[in-house]
Amino acid sequence: MADFAVSEEKNRWLKAKMEQLGVKESDIEERFVHASGRGGQHVNKSSSCVYLKHIATGTEVKCMESRSQSLNRFLARRYLLEKLEGLSGKSTGKDLAAEKLRRQKARRKRRAGSKYVQGEALAETAGGDEAETAGGDERG
Repeated sequence: MADFAVSEEKNRWLKAKMEQLGVKESDIEERFVHASGRGGQHVNKSSSCVYLKHIATGTEVKCMESRSQSLNRFLARRYLLEKLEGLSGKSTGKDLAAEKLRRQKARRKRRAGSKYVQGEALAETAGGDEAETAGGDERG
């Protein structure tokens, strides 16, 4: 596997992760296409977008985050490994982040609900006292 335009530590991590998941470079089909979006004339002239397909599972990934083809190659492999890890049933970083967000929203909803219930209970007790006094005045 070639080294990409990232730190040595990231290159080592990528190699280790590929070995851990049993993904070989020969299992990956790689193509380069023209990117779209921001980047100006450079993007229109060069094929910096990277398309990867894992032949064994048929999983496809397309990465055009950077203007650099080498950086996109690294990122595309990282995304592919993340997808394959998710398919194997392991929890990925994306899953953990989504779970954290779900817990935060649930906690906020509980807090907002309890504030509403407390406010409603206070209004009922205050309103009930006023109704009794008003009713007593009309009878007498």
